[in-house]
Amino acid sequence: MEVLDLIRPIFVKLTPYSSARDEYSGKEGVFLDANENPFSSVTGESFNRYPDPYQWACKEKLAKIKGVKPEQIFLGNGSDEAIDHLIRITCTPKEDNILILPPTYGMYKVCADIQEVGIQEAPLTEDFEIDPDTVFDSINAATKIIWICSPNNPSGNSLDREAILQIVKAFPHKMVVVDEAYVDFSSEPSFIQELDKYPNLVVIQTFSKAWGMAGLRIGTAYAHPEIIKILNKVKYPYNLNQLTQAKLLESLDKEEQKNTYVKEILALRDQLEESLKPLAEKIFPSQSNMLLVRFKDAKALFHYLLGQKVIIRDRTSVILCKDCLRITIGTAEENKILLEKIEEFYKK
Repeated sequence: MEVLDLIRPIFVKLTPYSSARDEYSGKEGVFLDANENPFSSVTGESFNRYPDPYQWACKEKLAKIKGVKPEQIFLGNGSDEAIDHLIRITCTPKEDNILILPPTYGMYKVCADIQEVGIQEAPLTEDFEIDPDTVFDSINAATKIIWICSPNNPSGNSLDREAILQIVKAFPHKMVVVDEAYVDFSSEPSFIQELDKYPNLVVIQTFSKAWGMAGLRIGTAYAHPEIIKILNKVKYPYNLNQLTQAKLLESLDKEEQKNTYVKEILALRDQLEESLKPLAEKIFPSQSNMLLVRFKDAKALFHYLLGQKVIIRDRTSVILCKDCLRITIGTAEENKILLEKIEEFYKK
C-alpha cells in the first residue's frame, strides 16, 4: 500500500502557504522579509520575530527521546490540532466516516461533527475492552480512520494490545490512530515502536498530562514521514509560538523530573483507590492519572462536591458509565479533602 492512498487527493496535490521562514531558516542576517517589527516587542522581550514553523530544534531533541526521526513528528497546539487535521486530510465531508470506541475522548466526535464527517461506533465491552468483532462489523467502505484511546478516557485502562494490532493489520487501507495521552502512566509500551512496521498507524501523545504543561498546549503526532508532510501542509504556518517552543526545549532536558511526577502520581492513585473502597460501589482498574468510580447517588454526590469546591467530572450520562464519576489524581492534600467531603456526603 502507498501511504498517500490514505490521504484525500486534494491534500496530496495542495500547494501550502510558503512563509518567510520557509525561504530562509537561518538564525543570523538582516531580516527584511516578513514585515515584522524590527524592534523588540512592547513587552521588552524578543517576540518580534516569527518562530520556526516546523519546530526543528524541538523535534530533533524529542526524536532522540522517542526513538523516531524528526520527520516522523508533528507538533501541534494541543493534541486536538492533530485530531482535527487527521480527520480533515482523510475524510471527505458528508461522504466519509470515522470509527470511535465509546466511551472515549469526546473531541474525536466533535472534530468530525464540525467537518460534517460521519460517526460509526463500536462500543467497548462492560469491562471497557475492545471487542474486535464489533469493530470489524462497524467498519464500512466509507470509514477512513479508526480511533483508539489507550489508556482510555474516561475509564483509565489500557486496551488490549493484541486486539489493537489485529485492527491495524486487518485494515491497512484505513488509518488507525492510537491516542496515548496517558501512556506515561501505563505499564504498556508505546505504539510508537510499531510505526515502521505499519504505515497506516498514527500515534498521538501530549505534554499536558505527565509533563505538567497543559497550559502551554503542546500535542504530538508520530507517523510515517509522508503523513507528517501532509499535516504540515494543512496546519497554520506558525502553529506553535516562540515561547511555547522555548519551554518545550527546556522541558525535554527534564525527563527525569517528569518520571518523578509519574511515580508520585501512581503512588497517590493507589492510595486514593484504597481509601475509596469503603465509599464506592466499584472502582475500575486504571493505568492513567484518573480513577473511574461508581458511587451510590453519584449525581447528588457530584453536585455536593461541586458546592464544596471539589471539582471532579460527572460521567453518569456516558455510555457504560452509569453512576460513575471520574476523579483526577491530585496532591496528597487535595485527595484528603476529596475523601473528607465524600465521607461528609454519605453521613448526611
